[in-house]
Amino acid sequence: MSKKRDGGYLISQIHQLSGRIFSRKLKDYSIDINHAQGRIIFALWKKDQVSINDLSKETALSKSSLTTMLERLEKSGHIIRKQSETDKRITIVCLTPRSSALRSDYKKVSEDMTDLFYKDFTDDEILQFESSLKKILKNLKDK
Repeated sequence: MSKKRDGGYLISQIHQLSGRIFSRKLKDYSIDINHAQGRIIFALWKKDQVSINDLSKETALSKSSLTTMLERLEKSGHIIRKQSETDKRITIVCLTPRSSALRSDYKKVSEDMTDLFYKDFTDDEILQFESSLKKILKNLKDK
């Protein structure tokens, strides 16, 4: 008989609460994007001018969800979408100077969240926790 496990439920609660706190912190820094849009911008800071397909893989967002978010980000001046010069069927997503200017404050918000996440954790606990999360993520990606 297996024991009842609450990991999925706890991860869901953490996701909801951290999203709300992260969005509030973004507003505190006058950053006009939400946490979900921040994930897209963050991925583009790592590698700008990528296809929607690659961005979908990097952010783990479905193409339909990503497209809706990209429309909002484009309307607010954070990204532009353009056709690939080598393949007109491919749309490339690019950062604008507006989103690039947010990087420093966004990094501060991320650091605030990391401090909150790991409050009262030892270094060994953090390593073990992150190792466990990576295993869960791999299990989910393998499905």
